[in-house]
Amino acid sequence: MNVKVLVLCLMPCLMLSLQAVAQGFAGLGTAAGDFSNPLRGRVLQFPADHGAHPDFRIEWWYLTANMTGPDGTPYGLQWTLFRSALAPEEGAGWASPQLWMGHAAVTTRDAHFVAERLARGGIGQAGVTAAPFNAWIDDWAMAGPDFGNLRLTAAGAEFAFDVDLRAQGPLVLHGDAGYSVKSAAGQASHYYSQPFYALSGQLTLPSGDVAVTGQAWLDREWSSQPLAQDQTGWDWFSLSFDSGDKMMGFVLRGGQDYTSATWIAADGAVSALPDGAFSAVPLARSRVAGRDVPTTWGLRLPARGVDVTVTALNTQAWMATSVPYWEGPVVVSGSHTGVGYLEMTGYDD
Repeated sequence: MNVKVLVLCLMPCLMLSLQAVAQGFAGLGTAAGDFSNPLRGRVLQFPADHGAHPDFRIEWWYLTANMTGPDGTPYGLQWTLFRSALAPEEGAGWASPQLWMGHAAVTTRDAHFVAERLARGGIGQAGVTAAPFNAWIDDWAMAGPDFGNLRLTAAGAEFAFDVDLRAQGPLVLHGDAGYSVKSAAGQASHYYSQPFYALSGQLTLPSGDVAVTGQAWLDREWSSQPLAQDQTGWDWFSLSFDSGDKMMGFVLRGGQDYTSATWIAADGAVSALPDGAFSAVPLARSRVAGRDVPTTWGLRLPARGVDVTVTALNTQAWMATSVPYWEGPVVVSGSHTGVGYLEMTGYDD
């Protein structure tokens, strides 16, 4: 039996396992069991922590980018590699409990192109190495001599991209030195970002090739139970202001919403803001893939004088993948102007 046939035979199990990873974004509120848990005070180690943490249940390498073409036309780009473990013990070959899922997308004002890859760990289909850095699934890759100098590639039925990423600032540790609390009950993840990439390269779309330049933001996160049992999804914002300052903020929805934010000054100085300091209120909804999804938001971070409206570039940026969610570029207006990305999970009905 060849590898493709084996993958097809195992695909139903793979799909069920991936869909059982979270509640809201597929059961992330279920107990961690024998998996490792994030530890407050653990010092993140680089480049080692750019790599995989197989003793944790869930992990991702998540890149989004705001770009423009030569004529100023805006575009958005997403490339994500998810790792999910069925068990905390590692195994070789097909015995590896690691499951991998890749998502890639390009968004324009009028279209949203999406592709997905699914893979088993241990057989070379997907994986991540820390130094030199290489994250791949099938023929998609984010790789380079180090985390600050990367080439990013992916292709779907109607699109492709090949872009270079060059870090222009430091890594950002969210929460307490990378220990990011997600609920009043204390669920947490290890979470850091590289929000200072300069991007250049090429998109391939049905209308032809487009040279693009812009800025990209890479999120790294791993945990084994990052949500509380009553949390059903999240609204996550990464904003890059024209001033050079940046902001990350999220709302975890549940019986009692939980918020967190990070202010990133243009020089890379970081300030973590606690639950309640950041607010996000839906201002308008759009009918997307048969459901009502908020696509215009009012965001406030009074400690930094932020009072902005965030509007989707394309309201129909629905990721119709194995675990569906909304992900797309946004435009920022109000007290601050700029661009960014919005991710919303748990709007499945």
